[in-house]
Amino acid sequence: MSFDPGSELDPSQIQDRRGVSGRTVALGGGGLGIVGLILGLVLSLSGGGGGGAATDILNQLSGLNGQQVGDPGSSGTVASECRTGADAQRTQDCRIVGYVNSIQAYWSKSLRGYTVAPTVFFSGQTETGCGTASTEVGPFYCPADKNVYIDLGFFQELRTRLGAKGGSFAQGYVLAHESGHHVQDLLGVLTPGGGGQGAQSQSVRTELQADCYAGVWAAHAVDTGFLTQVSQA
Repeated sequence: MSFDPGSELDPSQIQDRRGVSGRTVALGGGGLGIVGLILGLVLSLSGGGGGGAATDILNQLSGLNGQQVGDPGSSGTVASECRTGADAQRTQDCRIVGYVNSIQAYWSKSLRGYTVAPTVFFSGQTETGCGTASTEVGPFYCPADKNVYIDLGFFQELRTRLGAKGGSFAQGYVLAHESGHHVQDLLGVLTPGGGGQGAQSQSVRTELQADCYAGVWAAHAVDTGFLTQVSQA
């Protein structure tokens, strides 16, 4: 898929905190969200199998928790530069804005009473309603402030450290997964930080449901008006 160059982006759905320092290294609140995300990516890349690979990757990610992080990078210019689908085709920042807009547009039309979940860009660490979050937590949804948080360097980590080759649409899936937790929150079925362990636990069911919601958005992404289907030659 590619972005419709004439579509209008709404950067107000993004809070760009890059370059703003937090106080301490984060809590582990985002670990739950990353479980479903990596499982979804690994299983999609492997064609449905890959349970052992998923376990290996999750073990690597869990080992990152609690590490110190460096100073945040420079602030972005999302508000001024990300205006159209053509901008989304040009830079990663604007592409993420486009995916966020598409996801929010889908759920706003599909779920009665849906409220937009802002997405916060940060680098290093940032304050959230769920505590101080660091890069190592990965993308996550905080039910306390109903925001999605992401350090965009995560996508580089997926490619260079974990070997993901899902293409740019996988970035949209990551964001859609976290917005799936927002949907669960609004429906009253989210169980963050709890639900037991193991394949049959509520925690795993929560992540799989968020993956399902991400897939629902992906199936209807073109209908939101931001993306177009690229024909195969």
